[in-house]
Amino acid sequence: MKKNKLNLCFVLLFFAVLLYACKEDKLTPLESNTKAPGVVSNVTVTNGPAYAILHYTPPVDNDLLYVKAVYTLATGRVMEVKASYYGNTLTVEGFGDTNEHEVSLYAVNRSEIVSAPVSVKVHPLENPVWGVFRSLTSTADFGGVKLLADNPTKADLAIEILVLTNGKYIPTSRNIYTAAEQIDQSLRGMDTVNYDFAITIRDRWLNYSDTLFTTIKPLYETTIPKSGYRAVSLPTDVGINTSTSIAGLWDGDTRDWPRMLMTSSTVLSQQWITFDIGKLSTLSRIVIWDYPEYLNGRTYFYGGNIKKFEVWGSDSPPADGSFNNWVKLGTFESVKPSGSAYGVNTSEDVSIGAAGLNYTFDLGAPKVRYLRIKNLENWQGTTFMSIGEVQVYGDPR
Repeated sequence: MKKNKLNLCFVLLFFAVLLYACKEDKLTPLESNTKAPGVVSNVTVTNGPAYAILHYTPPVDNDLLYVKAVYTLATGRVMEVKASYYGNTLTVEGFGDTNEHEVSLYAVNRSEIVSAPVSVKVHPLENPVWGVFRSLTSTADFGGVKLLADNPTKADLAIEILVLTNGKYIPTSRNIYTAAEQIDQSLRGMDTVNYDFAITIRDRWLNYSDTLFTTIKPLYETTIPKSGYRAVSLPTDVGINTSTSIAGLWDGDTRDWPRMLMTSSTVLSQQWITFDIGKLSTLSRIVIWDYPEYLNGRTYFYGGNIKKFEVWGSDSPPADGSFNNWVKLGTFESVKPSGSAYGVNTSEDVSIGAAGLNYTFDLGAPKVRYLRIKNLENWQGTTFMSIGEVQVYGDPR
C-alpha cells in the first residue's frame, strides 16, 4: 500500500512538471525600468550614395541598450536601424532619391523603454543604380548579349533582363546579381534571331533605374564537343604534375583532384600547354574553370589559377614547338568580382568561379584546330597553372 502511494505521488509530480513546462512562455525584458533614457545629442550627418551616416553622442545612462533610427523610404517602407550602445554612429540606407528625408533617433534602455525622439534631416546622394544605368551598354555576343557597366561604389545590385514575348516584356529569370566594380556579364544560349530586351538596374530596396530598350541579334556559336579534344605534347610545352593530365581539362569534372591539370611549379618563366579540339573551327570563346584550392573550404582566384594569359590557335602547329604558324586569339586577365584580398572569396566570387570564367576571342581570327594556353602570371605571382576544366565554343561549319 505504501508503495502504491509512493508511485501515485511520482505520477502526480510528473504531470505537474509537464503542465508547468507546457505553459506558454512569455518573453519579457530582463529588467523592469519604466524611466525613459535621455535623448541622443550632437547629431551630425555625412551623406553618401543612397545612404547617410549619423554621428551622435548617446545619453549617459547605465541602463542604455541601443540607439535606433526610424525613417520611411519613398516607397512607403518603414525602416528601423539599431546600433549598440558601445558605438556612436549608425547608417540609414535604401534611399532611391536625393530628396530631404527625416530620420528619428531614439535611445532605448534594457526594458525596451524608448526616449523622446530627436529629428534629423538627411540628403542622400544619388543612388548607384543611376550611375550604373548611364554607363550600361548592351551588344551582341556569341550566343547571347553582353552587358558592360561601371559600378564605382561596388553597390550590391541586380540587372534585370526582360524579353519581348507575345507583345509583353517577360522576365527571363536570368538576372545578374553583382557588386563588381566593372560589370562584364553575358547571357548565353540564345538563337541567332532578333530579341527585344528591356534592361533595368535594381538595388535590394527595390529602387529602380530607367529601362534600356534594345534589339539584339546574337552571333552564332555552338559548343565544340569535348569528345574530340586530344592532348598534344610539343617540345616547348611545360611539364605536367605526374598526378594530373591535360585530359583532365575535358573529363567533365571541374573541381576534384586529380581530375584536373596542374603544370610544373618549378618552371618560373612563361609556360604553355597545347591541345587539339578535333575540328577546324572559327572560335568565339573559351570557358575556363579554375581549380578551387583547399583554403577556407574551396577558394578561387588563388594559387595556380591563371590570372594573366594568352590563348593561341593554329591549323597546323610546327613540330618544333615554336609559335610559327600560330595566331593569338586573345590576351586576357582574370578579375575577381569582389576585388577582395588574396585568399578571400565572397559568395559572388565563389559562384562566378564555380560557373567558369568566359573569355571571348578577337573577332576576325582564322579557323583553328589546335589551342595553346600560354600563362604569363598566376594569382600567387608565379606561372604554373591549375585548371579544372575547359570548354571551347565557336562555329565549326
